[in-house]
Amino acid sequence: MMNDTIVRAERELYLTLLTLAQTHPSAYEWLTLLPEWLRHIKDRSNYAHAPAYQAAVARLPTVVAESVALDSDTLTINVVLSDSERKQTLALLKQLMPWRKGPFQIGSSQIDSGEIDSNQNSDSGSIHEQSQPIFIDTEWHSDWKWRRVAPHLGNLKGRRVLDVGGGSGYHGWRMAGAGAETVIIVDPSCLFYHQFMAFRHFVGAADANAENSYRTHYIPVPLEALPTHSQLFDTVFSMGVLYHRQSPFEHLQQLRGQLVNGGELVLETLVIDGDANSVLVPQDRYAQMNNVYFLPSVAALIGWLEKVGFTNVRCVDVAVTSTDEQRQTDWMSYQSLSDFLDPTDPSKTIEGYSAPKRATIIANR
Repeated sequence: MMNDTIVRAERELYLTLLTLAQTHPSAYEWLTLLPEWLRHIKDRSNYAHAPAYQAAVARLPTVVAESVALDSDTLTINVVLSDSERKQTLALLKQLMPWRKGPFQIGSSQIDSGEIDSNQNSDSGSIHEQSQPIFIDTEWHSDWKWRRVAPHLGNLKGRRVLDVGGGSGYHGWRMAGAGAETVIIVDPSCLFYHQFMAFRHFVGAADANAENSYRTHYIPVPLEALPTHSQLFDTVFSMGVLYHRQSPFEHLQQLRGQLVNGGELVLETLVIDGDANSVLVPQDRYAQMNNVYFLPSVAALIGWLEKVGFTNVRCVDVAVTSTDEQRQTDWMSYQSLSDFLDPTDPSKTIEGYSAPKRATIIANR
């Protein structure tokens, strides 16, 4: 099934990289690799659910959005959906569950009564049949993290930004909403890629002159698949990724290689209490995650960053993750944080480690 949304997104990504290559020749290597990157995510032999996800995005209704709000806690597409369009959209978005990072809203709670045809048959499915917006209440209150991080960022206006491990794209869209010239999200998840495309379907329905319509792009690969030492980005984000890497120093070196000289790194990761020599290496699982390898103290993490060559390294925020920030919802019905904590002592994980605490570090190349 030809998917116009994804085709348009791929074309805009290609043109963005082509334009960038005119002044930054390292982008030509990205262009060379791009066809294989995009082919891989659609290959059913790699991702059994890819055809179903593509079909869900392709069947989203074609509507004209009134506006796109990328600078609010809930990323919102203001669009009038008829009752039938709402039901169709809701069913298709549910096929892309679980939704972990957000929140998002599609629809409008307002209606221009002057546009309603009083003679319109209420069963016709006309666009004038105003329905309630669709609110995607994701597992994570990603807006809370953004509020903790945003006050400490350099000005994103006019900057090229790389969002590593960007999930369904919530934070990438917020970066565009903050004025970034170009945002490229990288994440190898087939599900997250198609969740991004579902939201982008409605962003693309906005006025073609909308300021943020085509600033945000998605490449479905991990950081290590990118050409090293590209030095293409003014700001690089890595939030919630480092503790999943078996080689944290290699991850930090790869992040540094994507930054221009003087560029800014925003690193958010799990940490523990302790001194510059304190690092937790979970024996088996951590909060029921089996892919957690290194949890340093803030002091140790600062030392790691300085060791690989970052300067002006500073911790700007430390926060314990609460069961209000990460929780089960109708859009993520599996177990969540409350199930991974000690039921008799929520200050500890079910394995007996300290409960999740996250630090945000900012540094420069």
